[in-house]
Amino acid sequence: MTMKPLGSATTSVEETIEKAISTAPLFRNSSDLVYGPVSGGISNENWRVKERTGAGDWFVKIPGIGTEMFVDRGAAMDASKKAASVGLGPRVYDDLADQGIEINDFIPDRRPSTNSDFADRDIRKAAIGVYKKLHAMPALELTKTVFDMIDEHVEQVHDLGAPVYKDMQWVMLNVEMAREAIHASGLDLVPGFNDPMPGNFMIGADGSIMLIDYEYASMNDRCYDLGIWFGEMFFTPTQEKELIEDYFGSVPQDILSRITVHKALADVKWALWSMVQLKVSRLDFDFHKYGMWKLMRFHQISGHSEWRTHLRSL
Repeated sequence: MTMKPLGSATTSVEETIEKAISTAPLFRNSSDLVYGPVSGGISNENWRVKERTGAGDWFVKIPGIGTEMFVDRGAAMDASKKAASVGLGPRVYDDLADQGIEINDFIPDRRPSTNSDFADRDIRKAAIGVYKKLHAMPALELTKTVFDMIDEHVEQVHDLGAPVYKDMQWVMLNVEMAREAIHASGLDLVPGFNDPMPGNFMIGADGSIMLIDYEYASMNDRCYDLGIWFGEMFFTPTQEKELIEDYFGSVPQDILSRITVHKALADVKWALWSMVQLKVSRLDFDFHKYGMWKLMRFHQISGHSEWRTHLRSL
């Protein structure tokens, strides 16, 4: 990572982080600060700020343009602090929270995971343990289910004049069937992470895992949190059943179906999110390709002969 000294900004994003550094009380007593970009995020502008002496090392998240449309920064701070209090996340600082900027301790002794890490049974088992601990945390201040997220994005796509998928009417018909089935069976609301990109799982040398980036966290259905993670990691059916048994002690059909349906709904949510990002983001990322990939996987699940069986099994 290339680090630059304060006062050397040459781009608008560097000017933004330098302004944040100069404004935060946390950094006022620090000398010889340098900063550099942290890769991996697709929503915000992420930075590492440190003292050359090694006395301090921090992660600073600058909200991406337009993210206020679907991220409640106050709720994200609440989730980050509660996760830190139970040892699931790094320390959080209040500096600049009123601007939506989050500052955490940087955790250099851990590395972001990749999908391939989760081919390891021990890593999967550690991660499901993290989910159980997360779901047992005190309630978060924000309740937002996948249906709330989808409804929000549908409205945003309309308001922004963002691209609309050609078969959106068919997609939403299946979303409504899932909504009716899940609401009829009842929501199982717990503190949910809701954003299991591999880079958000920070792995230690001992195989332990911490989670970072709680900006999408909310009270949500337990099986949504598991379903979106299963989908993100491309687990095999055997691996999914193994993890369900690790979490619940057995593999009930209603839980398997509930996770499968939520996995499909997660793909709709992120496909719509990508269309919103096409209109508002300044990050160099192919949101169109990302959204189409998510939608293709939704079709794979909802087009399967077992889809209606899953809806009836909830």
